[in-house]
Amino acid sequence: MISREMIDRINELSKKSREAGLTEEEKQEQQELRSKYIEYIKGQVKHQLDSIKFAEHKHDCSCVCKCKK
Repeated sequence: MISREMIDRINELSKKSREAGLTEEEKQEQQELRSKYIEYIKGQVKHQLDSIKFAEHKHDCSCVCKCKK
C-alpha cells in the first residue's frame, strides 16, 4: 500500500529535482518510490478490471443496437 508519507516524499523529491537537482542517493530513492507507486496503481487497475462482470445482452431490449433478431 502507498502511504501519504510516500506520496509526499515523491512530490518533495520531484520538486527538489526541478529546483536544485538530486544526489545519486535521492535519485535512487525517487526511482524506488516511483516504481512502488506505479506497481500499486497497476494493481488497483487490475483489481478493477478483474471485478467487471459482463451482462448478457437481451435481443428484445429497447437499446439502439443493431443486433435485434
